[in-house]
Formats: sequence, structure tokens, C-alpha cells
Amino acid sequence: MMSVRFIYTILISLSWIVLKVIALFNPKIKLFVSGRKEVFQKLEAKVSNGNRFVWMHVASLGEYEQGLPILERIKSKYPSHKIALTFFSPSGYEVKKNAGVADVVVYLPMDTLSNAKRFLDNIDPEIAIFIKYEIWPNYLHELKKRGIPTLLVSAIFSKRQIFFKAYGGFMRKSLKSFSHFFVQNESSKQLLTSLNFENVTVSGDTRFDRVSEILKQDNALEFMKDFKKSDFCLVAGSTWPEDEEILVDFINSSEKTVKHVIAPHTIKPAHIEKIQTSITKKSVCYSKIAQENVADHEVIIIDTIGLLTRIYSYADVAYVGGAFATGLHNTLEPAVYGIPVIIGPNYKGFREAEDLVDRNGIHVITDNASFKSLMSHFISDNDFRNETGNTNTDYIKENLGATELVMEFIHALL
Repeated sequence: MMSVRFIYTILISLSWIVLKVIALFNPKIKLFVSGRKEVFQKLEAKVSNGNRFVWMHVASLGEYEQGLPILERIKSKYPSHKIALTFFSPSGYEVKKNAGVADVVVYLPMDTLSNAKRFLDNIDPEIAIFIKYEIWPNYLHELKKRGIPTLLVSAIFSKRQIFFKAYGGFMRKSLKSFSHFFVQNESSKQLLTSLNFENVTVSGDTRFDRVSEILKQDNALEFMKDFKKSDFCLVAGSTWPEDEEILVDFINSSEKTVKHVIAPHTIKPAHIEKIQTSITKKSVCYSKIAQENVADHEVIIIDTIGLLTRIYSYADVAYVGGAFATGLHNTLEPAVYGIPVIIGPNYKGFREAEDLVDRNGIHVITDNASFKSLMSHFISDNDFRNETGNTNTDYIKENLGATELVMEFIHALL
């Protein structure tokens, strides 16, 4: 009789074949497939005998940000160790493939037993760290078989997950490969306890430690200083078309003393042009500001990546996109600056957004009218704006410390 692991591995192998076909027509899947063809070649070129590795695996960019405080601490505390960083998604890997914090950055090969064995033969990590949701049964099986300590960090569990279903035995078994779980909240710990796991610590989310570091870096941007001057400034980050429709309507009807920055999630030229042509105020794209007197403009459209975190430091109010579309983007990055944050209505499942909506640090809008009304309140009432921003500052301070808890455990292993 075929084992569940064998069937799972067959399905993974079949999915790889299907993905290679889809890659012929889909650019993102093409990156997913082509990048994995080079993994072992890159490893063999960069890994030498005698290297001592720590391996961290993340799904994409958000999980990378969660793992980054730990990677930075390991790099600082253990300079003789090398760091291998793997991504599942192209949207994370393509942005961070040159991340200086890691010595080797590659895609995670598909989760077959042969890939897991070959990957671990190459780097032979002293410790493996998985972030949040990443549960890959064959890699975990092989890690446990080799006696390699394995952590799941900033994890969050819910009853909806397969581990807690009657048919989830195979995935529940995979959880036994983890040496320790560092979970975000008490309910996650209780769910794991219901499966008889006692190796669980409620540590919180390392993203709070990550965003708190933002305040220590140099966030100055000369073009934003010239643009904002002493005017009120709204910064809208990671926006989708549904967000942009509301934002453009507000921008076109706003007072001249209000400055606006839009940093769309998609920066393809056609999309940027569509936004700009819909704006009746004087606007300029970031890529063209060298040719313009930016102070004369009322709107900047950011048609590049990598600046948004610093741009938020100039905001009086931030709007974070995605909650009218596929999923809310990072609300902690603007919140750390002690400013109000506005989002759309679909934020359930984003713990920090739920918490801050309850505390009134984040405000929810549902349409053009509610956005205009809320913005009018923020612009006219300094006390309301400051009180809202201070709520966000306090919340982030209350949730610091997850990295230190994880590092205490790592110190005992390295």
C-alpha cells in the first residue's frame, strides 16, 4: 500500500510538470520555474567544505521582513556562520535575491524527498528556521531525520487549517519535526496544545521589532522635503485600482494646501499613466522629478520600488492599500511613525490591523464619501490626528521583544 508521503511526493512532482507548462504563458510562473533550475548550481558554486550554515526559509516578501531581525542578529552575533535564505515566491526572491544579510539566496526547490536530501547535503545547516506558515513535509521529515534543530517563528494557527481537521494527519505529523514553535498569540498556542505540543512559546510577531528599526535609520529624502514643505501630506502606499479610484476622487477635490503621494502596488508604465491622466491636480512621477520643480506639484506618483518606507516618514496621514482588493498590505510601516492609518474594509485575518481598528489607531473607509469625511476630520483636527497616531506608537512599543525570545533559544543551539 502506498504511503501518504509517497502520494504527496508524486503530487508535488506532477505539479512541477504542470507549472512548467503554465510557465510558457505566465511571466510570474516562468520566474518560479526558471529560478529553481539554477538552485543547485548556485549552491555548489557558493558553498564550501567547512562552512557552518544557518538556513532560513520564507514564503515571500512579508515573511522575509518577519525573518530579517533574526537574520541580522545572527549575522552580528555569529560572524563565522553563513546564512542561507530561501524563498518560495518570485515576488519575494526577485526583490531580495541580492539581500546582503544572507550569503546564499535561492528559491526553495520543490518539496520532493530527493530535492530535500540534495539541498540539505549541500548546506548541512546547524539550525533551520521557517517563518510563519511554511510547512513543507519532505524538508521537515529530512531535517528531523538528520537531527537538525528546526524552529517555526512568528507562526499563527487557526482552526481553519488542515492540521486541525480530521483528515489532516499527514500534515500534523509534519509539525512534529519542529524543535520549537514561536507563535504570535495565545490562541495559536492553545491550538497546538490541543494536539499535545508543549514546545510552544508565545513570542509575538518579529515584524514589530523589524519596523521599530525603521526609526533608527536615515529616512531623509530631499525630494520629499522640497515637496511637502509645511503642508499637510497624505501618503498612499501599495494601492490597487480600487483604492486609487477613491484616492483620485479625493485628490481632485482637495485643497491646494494638501500634498499627496501615491505609491501603487503595480508600477507598470500603462498603469502609472492611467493614474496620472485621471488626476486633475499638477502631478509628477518620481522618475521625472529631476526635470521638474517638485515644490510646484501637488501630487507625486512613485513609479519605482524601495522608497515607500522612507516616504511614510513625511506623511501626516497614511493610506495603506489592498483592503478593497486581494489583501491588505503592511500597516505597521506607516504606523511606526506615529501617524494615523486608513484602510479599506477587508482587513480580517490581519492581526495588527484588527487590533488597531479596535483601538482607533487605524480607521476603515468603505467608499469615497467616508474617505473624504475622515480626511477632512484629520486635516482640521490636530488633536484627533495626534491621538490616533499616538495609539499606533503605543501599540508597536507594547509588542516589541519577539526577536529576543527567539534569539535566546538560538543561542543555546549555536
